[in-house]
Amino acid sequence: MQAIRIGQGVDIHRFCAGDHVTLCGVRIAHDQGILAHSDGDVALHALCDALLGALALGDIGQHFPDTDPTWKGADSRDLLRQVLRLVHGRGYHVAQVDVCVLAERPRIAPHVLAMRSHIAADLQIDMADVSVKATTCEGLGAIGRREGLMAQAVCLLVQR
Repeated sequence: MQAIRIGQGVDIHRFCAGDHVTLCGVRIAHDQGILAHSDGDVALHALCDALLGALALGDIGQHFPDTDPTWKGADSRDLLRQVLRLVHGRGYHVAQVDVCVLAERPRIAPHVLAMRSHIAADLQIDMADVSVKATTCEGLGAIGRREGLMAQAVCLLVQR
């Protein structure tokens, strides 16, 4: 394997009845919930896919299938920590991650510091190596119509 690996991931979930969404492990009050088998944390799901993809280990659905009741309601921070064990097991560590949440609502900015803190703790890296940001879709598409949330993530892994 190469000494440096990059990965990218994307996840999207639709809204359903509920009173909050979870993003990067942070519970955010909202007038809707997320329809998902686990907690529906699109940001951490995208990040898991980025990490798995960097090492050509498949995707989150292969490791934590929604057909397995074990993962029903799972905390995505637990999934991220399990993915990190796979990364470390392959002789790599996480050098940097960048997560972008696409959403019209809820507003993400007030929660970015807590989100970065959770990711840094779970990946055992400095907060300076974790970026979390958000953008809207300017009313375009399913996200713009407030039908759900989407996230994209990229990561850089370095061989230990």
